[in-house]
Amino acid sequence: MYLDVRTSEEFDAGHPTGAVNIPYLLRKGAEMSKNPKFLDEVSSKFEKEDEIVIGCQSGKRSLMAAADMQSAGFTRAIDVAGGYISWLENGLPTTIK
Repeated sequence: MYLDVRTSEEFDAGHPTGAVNIPYLLRKGAEMSKNPKFLDEVSSKFEKEDEIVIGCQSGKRSLMAAADMQSAGFTRAIDVAGGYISWLENGLPTTIK
């Protein structure tokens, strides 16, 4: 399962086919802040033993999200190095909303 942790606007502009979107950071004006409900939202969509591939745009947010998820007991949460940019560069399937 692919978890896209980018903003909903980024997700709607294009994402890996079949991805679930739960933003790790939320935009508040010009600032970005951590989504306080991130782990609750993840828990509502995934089981702790699910294999979850986590991606963002370039790999920074997904690395933080993976660390938080692993600390919360999601032992099979894996960060995608390079994020969506790398996904596109490798010609993997995408969907535009």
